[in-house]
Amino acid sequence: MITLDSLLLLVLVAVVVFFVGSFARILREYERAVIFRLGRSTKAILNPGGQGNGPGLVLLVPLIDKMVKVSMQTVALDVPPQDVITRDNVSLKVSAVIYFRVIDPEKAIVAVQDYLYATSQIAQTTLRSVLGQVELDDLLSARDKINQQLQRIIDEHTEPWGIKVATVEVKQIDLPQDMQRAMAKQAEAERERRAKVINAEGEFQAAAKLGEAAEVLTRFPVAVQLRYLQTMREIASERNTTTFFPLPMDILGHLFNAKGGEAK
Repeated sequence: MITLDSLLLLVLVAVVVFFVGSFARILREYERAVIFRLGRSTKAILNPGGQGNGPGLVLLVPLIDKMVKVSMQTVALDVPPQDVITRDNVSLKVSAVIYFRVIDPEKAIVAVQDYLYATSQIAQTTLRSVLGQVELDDLLSARDKINQQLQRIIDEHTEPWGIKVATVEVKQIDLPQDMQRAMAKQAEAERERRAKVINAEGEFQAAAKLGEAAEVLTRFPVAVQLRYLQTMREIASERNTTTFFPLPMDILGHLFNAKGGEAK
């Protein structure tokens, strides 16, 4: 049987639990609180650690204070594919990812209605605006420079909201099929051009070396005989059935001269 004293004790415990639950909040290490007292933002309420917006235990005035939690973690926000027309009139679909975090919780809650949605929208419009001013070749080859430009512009827009944009990366570029074929043909032609240039340079270097060798042989006739003997040795090492009759080059020279005299 429940006595009057037990009932009063239960009521008192329930009131205390409700009261404590109404004015005490615990925030994690990466969370901060924006506290509104009668509709006005305030940081006058101090927790035991001496901070008014966390982390740790935050004390509120029941029925008067309202708290809004804000995460201070870095957010990776995907920017959906955007239809972009580049400066040289090429239609593309470009997607990106933006990394940002809240550095001023009060501005993020008070200055803008939904800072996540607002950051996403400003990232989309900036992506279309910036990429519309560059050519396709620059977009493909100078992506780091474009990423830095996007980061700088978006950060300037989100700074009044207490948002710090750390990095913006162009993630994917979808080219039309005809443009992909044209770029493949261009790349193939470029590879063929380089191959021809390399082949021509090789032929030029070989011709230069042959010219130097001919000049050496002209200055030193005995080198021709040494080269002749070396060639015979290489052929003989292959164990073939070829038979050589080495003749002095002087004899052949006299024979050719004698025949030339008879012909005259």
